[in-house]
Amino acid sequence: MVILALARNALLESIRQPVHTVLICGGLLAMLLNVNVAGYTLEDDNKLLVDLGLSTLFLTGLLMSAFIATSVLCKEIENKTVLTVVSKPVPRPFVVLGKFLGVIAAIGLAYGLLSIVFLLTIRHQVQSSVRAGDIFDPVVILFGFLAIALTFLIAGLANYLYRWSFPATFACSGFVLAFISFLTISCISRKWKIQSPSSDFDPQLMIGIVLIFEAIIAITSIAIAASTRFGQVATLLICIGFFLVGLVGEYFATVTLQSNAWLQPFANVLPNLQFFWPADALTQGHTITLEYLGVVTLYAVCISGAFLSLAIILFQKRDVG
Repeated sequence: MVILALARNALLESIRQPVHTVLICGGLLAMLLNVNVAGYTLEDDNKLLVDLGLSTLFLTGLLMSAFIATSVLCKEIENKTVLTVVSKPVPRPFVVLGKFLGVIAAIGLAYGLLSIVFLLTIRHQVQSSVRAGDIFDPVVILFGFLAIALTFLIAGLANYLYRWSFPATFACSGFVLAFISFLTISCISRKWKIQSPSSDFDPQLMIGIVLIFEAIIAITSIAIAASTRFGQVATLLICIGFFLVGLVGEYFATVTLQSNAWLQPFANVLPNLQFFWPADALTQGHTITLEYLGVVTLYAVCISGAFLSLAIILFQKRDVG
């Protein structure tokens, strides 16, 4: 119960931060622009739309994990506010785990919202890919922009009338309204006819979204570990470094290490984020099996567990007084 209480406080603190709203709006804007940008390719533009959408989810999650992790842990250490928790009979490992779960919940809220927007852009498709005379999907445009407008209206009125936190209200109401819009749009075809909700449902896309979120969880554990010792800028650089190394980890392990066997132990401990990247399989028509999802999930658990253990060790030895 102590961990859940700490996680709840970390969640509320995270979604009240302006950077949470800024990154959501930035991801939302990028998703909308992807529909137009993908139309300039000479290849299959809808495949590029999938690639751009998944990349937007990944990068937004990366930035959010770094900024929020440092805000809920590093800044509390620097401001000495963490003393109010550790001075009580609360084990330090519980503090780290509670902060981690709260940050994951806050990122998950934003990630869920942006994932819904991503699925709606896939439903809309790239303009140049749709038949002549049927360029736009009016159902997606109407309910999508209605949800966006209501989100800003509700958050603004709640802040003005009741002094509720605008970022927190924006994130919560935005997710709920986006989910309602998604369910509504799923039941209505492009021609305004009732259809089965599963007509536009692609299980492979859902698996791909889950894979990327697992990668974000792993990166968040790295951010939590780094924030026990470093500030926001350093933590962001460390996360970006692991992100870049993780993307080229497979190439590094298979090519570079062939002539440098002594580097093999280092390659084995580097997170390989290519395991979580589903765009290649999705755009090339390959099937992502549930067995593969299970193996990668176990891999993400191992990475997160390792870095959370490191975070606990570092925080145990950190002087917060």
